[in-house]
Amino acid sequence: MKKEKISNGTKNQIKTSTNIVFNIIFLILAILCVLPLFFVFSISISSETSLQVNGYQIIPKEVSAAAYQFLWNERYTILHAAFMSVLVTVLGTIIAVALNTSMGYVISRRNFKLKKLYTWLVFIPMVFNGGMFSSYIVTNNILKLSNTIWALILPLACSSFSVTICRTFFRTTVPDSIIESAKIDGAGQFRIWSQIVLPISKPVMATIGMFAAFGYWNDWFQASLYIQDENLQTLQSLLNNIQKNIEYIANNPYGGLSLQQYKLSMPTESVRMAIAIVIIVPIACTYPFFQKFFISGLTIGSVKE
Repeated sequence: MKKEKISNGTKNQIKTSTNIVFNIIFLILAILCVLPLFFVFSISISSETSLQVNGYQIIPKEVSAAAYQFLWNERYTILHAAFMSVLVTVLGTIIAVALNTSMGYVISRRNFKLKKLYTWLVFIPMVFNGGMFSSYIVTNNILKLSNTIWALILPLACSSFSVTICRTFFRTTVPDSIIESAKIDGAGQFRIWSQIVLPISKPVMATIGMFAAFGYWNDWFQASLYIQDENLQTLQSLLNNIQKNIEYIANNPYGGLSLQQYKLSMPTESVRMAIAIVIIVPIACTYPFFQKFFISGLTIGSVKE
C-alpha cells in the first residue's frame, strides 16, 4: 500500500524542468502585460521635442514633466471630475451588485414558476441588442435622465452576462435545503436573499463588483451622450474633452496668434499618455485587493449544470 501511495504521489508531481518552463512562460506573459503600461508612462514623461525627433521609445531620451504640469494646472477641474467618477463608480457598483445578484438568485430557484420566462429575457439581450438609437430614446426621451447622475449609472447597471454568472453560482453553491429551512423558520424571500444567500456569496459579489467598477470607471460614452452640465462631467469624459481640445488647437490653421503660440508650447502626445496613466492607475491599484474573490467567483460561476 505504501509503494502504491508513493507511486501515485510521484505521478501527480510536476517535473522540475516542466515547472521551470511554466515559470518562464508566466514571467514572459506578466512582462508583456506590464510593458504597455510602462511604455505609456515613458512617453508621458518624454519631452515633446524628443518625441518629434526620436519617436516613441521605452527609455526616453529627454525627460520632461510638461504633460503632468499641464494636468496640474487643471487640477481643480480634474479633482471635481475625479470625485464624480468615484461617486458614479461606487453608487453604480452597489446598484449593479444588488440588481444582478437578486435577479440571478430569482432565476436560480427551481420552484420559481416564471423561471424559464425570465431566463429567456436575460439570454436574449446577450445575443440581440436593441442598438444605440433605441437606448438613447429610452434614456433621454422616455426616462428623462439627461443631465442627471442616473444617466451615467442606470444604463450600465444590469448585465445579462453578470446575471448568468450569479445564476450559475447560486445554483451550484447555495443548496435548496438551506432555503427550505429558512422558509420553515418563517423567513421571506428578501430576508433569505439578504441575510442567508449574500453572506455566503462574497466571491460572486466581488466578481460582479469588479466588472461593474471597471465598466463605470472607464466609461466616457454615456457622459458624451447625456451630459451637458460641466458639474456632472466624469474624469474620463473630461480628459477625453481635454484631448479633443488639444487636437483641435493643434489642427486649427485659422486660430489666432495666441492660440498658435499656445499650441507650439503645449505638449500633445505626452499629455495623451499622461491622461491614460491618470485613468489606469487608480483602478489598477484596487484589483489586488479583490483578486482572491475575483478568481474564485469566476471559477465557481463557470461550472455548468
